[in-house]
Amino acid sequence: MSEWVKSERQLAREALLRTRGRRSLSAATISTIVVVVVVVVGLTASPGWPRVRDKFFSWEHLVAALPDVLRGFLLNVLIFLIAEPIILVLGLGVALVRGLRAPVFFPFRALAVLYTDIFRGIPVVLLIYVVGFGVPALELQGTPSEPVVLGTIALILAYTAYVAEVFRSGIDSVHPSQRAAARSLGLSHGQTMRYVVVPQAVRRVVPPLLNDFASLQKDTALVALLGPLEALRQAQIHAAKNFNYTPYIATVLLFVALIVPLARFTDHLAARAARQRGGG
Repeated sequence: MSEWVKSERQLAREALLRTRGRRSLSAATISTIVVVVVVVVGLTASPGWPRVRDKFFSWEHLVAALPDVLRGFLLNVLIFLIAEPIILVLGLGVALVRGLRAPVFFPFRALAVLYTDIFRGIPVVLLIYVVGFGVPALELQGTPSEPVVLGTIALILAYTAYVAEVFRSGIDSVHPSQRAAARSLGLSHGQTMRYVVVPQAVRRVVPPLLNDFASLQKDTALVALLGPLEALRQAQIHAAKNFNYTPYIATVLLFVALIVPLARFTDHLAARAARQRGGG
């Protein structure tokens, strides 16, 4: 069997595409460099730049504060790692309860709707104050009193409501024919949701879920309102002691270093899902 050889027209088309790709890359690189240079020159040429540089970009204060800020940031990561799986489980549970249509489940469905409406409407910072100071004030036996635990509970309550709505939208996006086909095969409602609907819904909502968890990682800094020595609180201590705001920049860099890869991974998953839906 003779080997397939590309035609001259195909080779010319591929060469043209490569040339266009190189031109696009060059244009993007040059425009990026120009924008960065303009921004840097504009900032450094401003009258107040020397003072801003000393107050926000002091290498000496960065080196002094970074170990404590990094140690506090590990607490932020720990809060995130504890809260995330709990939020996933509770959010999926609330979404499934909202999908129960039998009249006997009306009270549970009403509670799920009330929960999502209330906790999506409360700002996270206010919820942290209410849980962090209100729960210990009740003086109930067995209730937690540690600020880290109370702050984590507040984040779980807030983000479970958002994640539940994400899961519900994913479940509703599965075509009814999928349910009908499963029921025609003899599957119960529970089996249909477990083996047919929920797996498809979860795959569809992965990108928005990752966006919610990127927001969750940032909002772990709000736990500082209750006093734990996480990254923001450590930065506040150093800034108050030295009257220099460079520790805040160190905190920003740590959060950005964690969030940016997650954001790019989210974009990758969304683009792949779009290609799969388009058959590309």
